[in-house]
Amino acid sequence: MSNENKVDMSSISTLMVRILEFALCLGVLIFLHELGHFLTSRLFKIEVEEFGFGFPPRLARLFRLGNTQFTLNWIPFGAFVRPKGENDPNIPGGLAAASPLQRLVVLASGPLMNFVAGILLLSMIFIQVGGPDLTKVQVIQVNNDSPAALAGITEGDLITHINGEPITSIEKLSQLVQNHKGQSIVITLLRNGQKIDVQAIPRINPPEDQGALGIVMSNPIVPLSLGESVIYGSRVMVEQCRQLILLPSRLIRGQLAPEQARVVGPVGIFGIYNQVRERDIEDQANAQPSASSPKALNTLYLLASISIALGFANLLPIPALDGGRILFVLVELAIRRRIPPEYENAVHSIGFLILISLMLYVTVQDIVYPIVLP
Repeated sequence: MSNENKVDMSSISTLMVRILEFALCLGVLIFLHELGHFLTSRLFKIEVEEFGFGFPPRLARLFRLGNTQFTLNWIPFGAFVRPKGENDPNIPGGLAAASPLQRLVVLASGPLMNFVAGILLLSMIFIQVGGPDLTKVQVIQVNNDSPAALAGITEGDLITHINGEPITSIEKLSQLVQNHKGQSIVITLLRNGQKIDVQAIPRINPPEDQGALGIVMSNPIVPLSLGESVIYGSRVMVEQCRQLILLPSRLIRGQLAPEQARVVGPVGIFGIYNQVRERDIEDQANAQPSASSPKALNTLYLLASISIALGFANLLPIPALDGGRILFVLVELAIRRRIPPEYENAVHSIGFLILISLMLYVTVQDIVYPIVLP
């Protein structure tokens, strides 16, 4: 076998492994989504007729737990739950026959599980790399011939006080410097565990690309406990959701290029996943051999983002999605009268057909115009 054939076979093998990895990872995220629906359904004693691993057609019946039949399906991708009486309120013990609040919780629990999964994945990143200590300020760059450079401030110094006043945030340091432009100030530094006092005069008219002191500041990175990592992961999850909410307005205002907000389907997401995995492999190869060196950070972040986006998208008030069904429940709670099930089911059926058409279009776009990460 020629070397060229060996390379081709190796590339094909790597691609197949990546496809399996991606299908497994995305399948787990979808499984967790459906698990949320299943657990809350059972919590409210709503019968679930089937919990399927993968998507139909059915391959085999695995086992029965109570009134729920667990099945294995041919398409090895994600999972689904089939509650009893999902669309018919006349079936006792079914989802549609449950109270509005119970239906609301069941519908929202799937996206909630995706948010929780995203937080846990982000927490795994913060446990490895640590997080910023927002109460401390560190110098990460000193501009040449600046007041900071002339005072002897160096990269890595922690600024603890200015004129004896404690520095507890970047904002407080910036404000104190602005209040003392053109005046001599005493800056207390912590360098290699030792306190050092230096004097500097913040500039009144600094260069455009520099501040009054001529330093670039940041928060030092410190190790985080599991609880702290979860808190940081939650903050990032909330920020990602906020950015998704602001996305339409940013597009309208021209703050974001349309190609940067492009919708992608499974094919496009796999393309991104493949590139991210390559970067993680390169980073690991270039890292110093150590048991504590960070691993798969880019992949973990991507999977966390996918999980959060999956939860967010399912909460959108689009027919056939959880958010579309939630919207009908909210209307029912507001007007204290249920919308006729036949109308609701018709809306969801039409919405489902539109979503399938959109998915086909997005998939063609992903194939014709693959995404290349910068």
